[in-house]
Amino acid sequence: MQNVRWWDAAAVAVAVVIVAISLLDPPFGADDAATWATAGAFLLVHLAWGRRCVPVASPRLHLAVAIAYAVLLGIGTSIEPSFAILQAFLYPFVWSTSPSTRSAIVANLLIAVAIVVGYAVRSWPGGLITGTAVAALSVGFSIALGLWVTRIAMYGEERARLLHELQSAQGQLAAMHRDAGVADERARLAREIHDTIAQSLTGLVMVAQRTERRLAVVDGATVASARSDLELMEQMAREALTEARGLVASLAPVDPGAGLAEALRRLASSFERETGVRVSATTDAADLDRELEVVLLRCAQEGLANVRKHARAAAAQVTVATDADEVTLEVRDDGVGPGDAVAGDVGFGLAGMRDRVALVGGRVDFGPGEGGGTVLRVTVPRADAAAEASAGEEEARA
Repeated sequence: MQNVRWWDAAAVAVAVVIVAISLLDPPFGADDAATWATAGAFLLVHLAWGRRCVPVASPRLHLAVAIAYAVLLGIGTSIEPSFAILQAFLYPFVWSTSPSTRSAIVANLLIAVAIVVGYAVRSWPGGLITGTAVAALSVGFSIALGLWVTRIAMYGEERARLLHELQSAQGQLAAMHRDAGVADERARLAREIHDTIAQSLTGLVMVAQRTERRLAVVDGATVASARSDLELMEQMAREALTEARGLVASLAPVDPGAGLAEALRRLASSFERETGVRVSATTDAADLDRELEVVLLRCAQEGLANVRKHARAAAAQVTVATDADEVTLEVRDDGVGPGDAVAGDVGFGLAGMRDRVALVGGRVDFGPGEGGGTVLRVTVPRADAAAEASAGEEEARA
């Protein structure tokens, strides 16, 4: 309770209780008036000075306030023994506002001494015995409870610190994963460019140089040979252009914010407009995790990029189906088929797709379709199903 208003309310409440107890035994005399005055003095000291200790006081302020409270408690108890009820407020207050455990124990002992002195002044020597018993019981309970609560608070602070460090480590790990993903994607892109566009353009340069040398001496045979080289250059340039467009299409960003179905529709429409290949996109998946949607979109892009580069197809289909546990993406075409290629063995695009899908616990199947062409199938577990399975395993272990 480190809100100063709550402490103010508690101080007023204990003062009201002390006054109310004295009002239960009329007629009222000088002792009652002295009790009320002491209770009022306590409220004034608290509201003007003691509340400044909240939430944590300096060592000097804490000691000074504890002494003032102890003096008022001793005076009040010497007038009216029921004034000792004030310790119900004082013990928690000095513990919660103390700058250290040592300061809290010193303040507790001051309060206990005040009770003993008050009882002893009220009725000697029997009051000394009663006050000592009351003080020993109350201060013993207060110190034991205070040390226990302090230890719990220390554990709580330690757990909070460890949690903060864990969250920081998780953030750093997530950043490292992102950096690693960016590095892998860049490496894949570099290998893809080297094995496709760079090779085609290198061959194009070599053919151009050879044609230039042949045209140095012009005759019929040279012209025919040069024309053949020019046709070869045109073919190689077209192949390089096709590779470049396919690579750009596989890397182009697609916003899944409008939903997976809309993103696939836009992807299919763009692909059909660029290549002339008819593409249909259908999905029955809804409320998927954002990460899964991004993975499926990237896989669809890569699948259509392979259709562009290798399939020589007239039509393609992109479908997404879901059940209670898994989501399946299929990219089908009516082209020439995959031949002997399998996912991960030929081309860095399929290998990169397999690695991407493996990060979310999925798998990639690649092969010929039943009626011809090629089928790329990507299966990933639903995020909620994976979470339920993990929770079930934890319960089973427990």
